[in-house]
Amino acid sequence: IESKINNVLNKIRPYLQSDGGDIEFVKFDDGVCYLKFLGHCSTCPMMLMTLNDLVKDSLINEIDEIVDVKLITE
Repeated sequence: IESKINNVLNKIRPYLQSDGGDIEFVKFDDGVCYLKFLGHCSTCPMMLMTLNDLVKDSLINEIDEIVDVKLITE
């Protein structure tokens, strides 16, 4: 499952990097994928929109085992 998640994130990553940010896979637990935004994405006011509209939709649509995506903000 981790490999599938990273494959999807690698498709999204260039869009985030073009704005000075990135995304990191943290863990997968009981159907939930935990991610962390890096760089400019970690402080961007559009962070939650990016998470929901791009990242979450992509992961849930492409990987059947994922039922939710949560952001770690530490």
